[in-house]
Amino acid sequence: MNIHRWLHRHSLKLLAIRDTPEAIAGGVAIGIFFGFTPLFGLKTLSAIFFAWLTRSNILAAVITGTLHDVILPFMPMIYRWEYSVGYWLLSHPHHWPPPLAHIRWENAAWRHWTTFFSVGKPLLVGGCVLAAPVSVVCYFISRGIVARHQRKKQAHSLPPEPEEANPS
Repeated sequence: MNIHRWLHRHSLKLLAIRDTPEAIAGGVAIGIFFGFTPLFGLKTLSAIFFAWLTRSNILAAVITGTLHDVILPFMPMIYRWEYSVGYWLLSHPHHWPPPLAHIRWENAAWRHWTTFFSVGKPLLVGGCVLAAPVSVVCYFISRGIVARHQRKKQAHSLPPEPEEANPS
């Protein structure tokens, strides 16, 4: 299937939702935010919960989480950036993580439970730090697009005004 057609179909689903532009945009922002986090298996549930908690549109959050999967081929690179930012923020004094070329995989910590704290914590922190500005920008862009679409839709659905009778 053509990726342009897939994106167009999913974006039309967002525009067809009957809710306020703010609620839809809130759902979009929440879906984008959780799409960037490394919460494998919990992204959709977290998006649904936080959309419900903030009274944003739940359907918009789920659809946007699905749209976020379009960048799935780029996620290893994005996760590396998130890990680097989180590692830098959590290290004292601040320093960047070692390059991947210097990791000896036969002795890697990924075989032990310590991986969650050594890799998962910086990945989660970096993911939240990088996802926050992207989701805020997506909120404002989607709010504007949805508001414009709803205004156009409302203008087309109004019946034409009756012509005044000319008393000549």
